[in-house]
Amino acid sequence: MREDAILTPSQVGQYLKTLMDRDHLLSRLLVRGELSNYKMYPSGHHYFTLKDGEGALRCVMFRSDAQSLRFRPENGMQVIAAGRVTVFPRDGQYQMYCARLTPEGVGDLALAFEQLKEKLAQEGLFDPAHKKEIPVFPSKIALITSPAGAAVRDMVRILGARWPLSEVRVVPVRVQGAEAPQEIAAAIQWANWHNLADLIITGRGGGSMEDLWAFNEEVVARAIYTSEIPVISAVGHEPDVTIADFVADLRASTPSNAAELAVPDQNEIYSLLLGGGERLEGAMSVRLARYRQALNRLAASRPMTEPASYFREKRLLLDYQSSQLAHGLRHAAAGQRERLGKLSAALPSCGERAVAKRREQLKALAASLDALSPLKVLGRGYAIARREDGKAVLSTGDVGPGDKLKLTLSDGSVDCQVL
Repeated sequence: MREDAILTPSQVGQYLKTLMDRDHLLSRLLVRGELSNYKMYPSGHHYFTLKDGEGALRCVMFRSDAQSLRFRPENGMQVIAAGRVTVFPRDGQYQMYCARLTPEGVGDLALAFEQLKEKLAQEGLFDPAHKKEIPVFPSKIALITSPAGAAVRDMVRILGARWPLSEVRVVPVRVQGAEAPQEIAAAIQWANWHNLADLIITGRGGGSMEDLWAFNEEVVARAIYTSEIPVISAVGHEPDVTIADFVADLRASTPSNAAELAVPDQNEIYSLLLGGGERLEGAMSVRLARYRQALNRLAASRPMTEPASYFREKRLLLDYQSSQLAHGLRHAAAGQRERLGKLSAALPSCGERAVAKRREQLKALAASLDALSPLKVLGRGYAIARREDGKAVLSTGDVGPGDKLKLTLSDGSVDCQVL
């Protein structure tokens, strides 16, 4: 056996890799299968297995290629993988290096749309309870769109024609390409931070699904959802539907329709005000006519045409009421006198005897009080001795030699001195 015919495992692996890399079929391969053991590592690389009923193929998708995925791969999903099959010399295993991954039976954009729609719906981003009311008369409107497209020109023209009182501010962003979603989301956030407007309109003109894809990105949807300023979504034409339409507070079928929904028509408002003014004028005319009729009736009434007759009537009424009152008083007095007479006649004769007896008792009591009066005592020769301080002298101990006294007699008083 020749020595040069003996190979190492790594040499065998390298030889097989060279053969497989030169194979035209294996270098540009399309493989249909079911995803299994799908894992995404922190490095950004995706590892999975493609299998059918009889075999399996190990696959890897490097981060640079995985960044182009529009949908979220899941186990059990039928896909078509595009890439090349070769041997990894280190472990001698062959595997497929995928450059693209497409869902079978549906485009990757359509699948990504449905997946994101389902995810955001479960989180409540489409809930009508979170929708903000669109202002009826917005004073400032921010248009977040491409400054070079026909859509922005149409919106500015329609807004100016319908409601020129609104100030329109254009916030220029890209609406197509890889950078567009971040720019649109940042513009919505910037408009909120600076309180740029009362209303935001974001969108673009029509195009393919790829052209409109910026408005299907999650970052744009969340920016619309968190916006404190109401947002109208105006993307594409009538049949076009984006994730932004579901999240926005109001969806417009086209950018032109968004401008129509954003502001009222000044002609309609003018007609409404004119009609209201005419109705108000008519109502005031009817009311004034009614008041005029009432005033004419009042002016033609007797108190207004003959004011003196009113006072004469009142004077006659007063005289009548006075006579009625006097008659009533006389009648009441006569009745009272009649009742008193009957009462006096009804009193028994014993009443007079009782009065005479009470009179005799009063005389006896008066005589007793008169007998007890100090003046009666003085009249019999007695006197009352008082000191200078006015106190009566009751015993000889109450006075001393030299004290002055005042003796009260029946007909006067005498000043004395004790010896």
